Amino acid sequence: MTDAWLALEPGADPVERARALRRAHATFTEAGTVPRPVRAVVADSWWRSVRAGVGPDGTASVELMDGDLGAYRAEHPLSRVMPLVRELLGTFASDGEHLLAVCDAHGRLLWVEGHPATRRRAGRMNFVPGARWSESAVGTNAPGTAVAVGRPVQVFAAEHFIRRVQPWTCAAAPVHDPRTGRVLGAVDITGGDGLAHPHSLGFVQAVARAAESQLALLAPERSGPETAELTALGRDEALLSADGRRVRLSRRHSEMVVLLAHHPEGLTGDELLCALYEDETVPPVTLRAELARLRGILGPGRLASRPYRLTMPVESDAFVVERRLRAGAITAAASAYAGPLLPGSQAPAVGRFRRRLADGLRAALIACGDPDLLADWAHAPWGEDDLDVWRALAAVRPTAATSSRLAALESELAAPHAW
Repeated sequence: MTDAWLALEPGADPVERARALRRAHATFTEAGTVPRPVRAVVADSWWRSVRAGVGPDGTASVELMDGDLGAYRAEHPLSRVMPLVRELLGTFASDGEHLLAVCDAHGRLLWVEGHPATRRRAGRMNFVPGARWSESAVGTNAPGTAVAVGRPVQVFAAEHFIRRVQPWTCAAAPVHDPRTGRVLGAVDITGGDGLAHPHSLGFVQAVARAAESQLALLAPERSGPETAELTALGRDEALLSADGRRVRLSRRHSEMVVLLAHHPEGLTGDELLCALYEDETVPPVTLRAELARLRGILGPGRLASRPYRLTMPVESDAFVVERRLRAGAITAAASAYAGPLLPGSQAPAVGRFRRRLADGLRAALIACGDPDLLADWAHAPWGEDDLDVWRALAAVRPTAATSSRLAALESELAAPHAW
């Protein structure tokens, strides 16, 4: 852990540091420049906050309440490790008049526990279960920023983007799925200036690692063939997890496994050729050579022929998004969507699958009209030029930044193209 990730270096005066940060925050919000002594991780987060349309006087909104919150928490993977998190952090939070919080991968707070008086004070800024604390909703904060950058983060005083949060200090670390590497959420400790100590960041990181180890131990035993897990959203080279090992596939093998997983009944050689290659002159021997190499990677008996098919069940992140969309669970579908399916793939069938999945999700987001979900899509690399989404976002969250970006996109669309 380097000093660049610490909110307060050992020996520094927290009062003077807080004053300097307040001056820096004022300079940024008024002049749009980031002066010293703002750390790079905070400066980057401030810029992301501005691009998301967050204002320094904003506040968090509560998205999940009562039964919806209870049902969502019960199904969330982190519910299985909450007893461990409470055991490791609960006493520290209560004795130090701090709060223990756990959020999901979209920055929604699922649990907020700790000292009663501190909980009441935090409640006045909506730091409560069910509230959305992602960067795109409330700007720089430890749980939201830790999820955004995938690393442990401390946020001290006026490093918070929203002014009403600046009396607080927090430290958070992301928790990853031990099998797929996907961020599940973050563990956070929130309280006073004392949490700016380097030990606080190390402590919360250790708790997150313990939670990941516990998740690995709690992986259910399977009576039938083990289900392989395929991570292909937002990646040109898919990750395949099976038999306790994780393999990064080549681009071509990624395309093959995605298509075969999508067609468990199997595909003939001719069907695979058409699905994979735009060039119809590619000879079958080229395909057979790639399949032979893939068979060696997957292991004995995992790839059958006549027709070509996978003999193991495969769960794909793309399938998860599809199922959730069909069930009308739009927030859950957006949470699972890490980007376009194999974005660099030119395989015709992969391209059709990629477009169908993305178009289905973006249409659902536009119809839903949730400003935070729309903002997440619009500010993602795949959505920054999505005119329809920006129009929908501007209709429900007409900030200056959103209006400016929409005007720029409409101007680009109207401009004549030079050929």
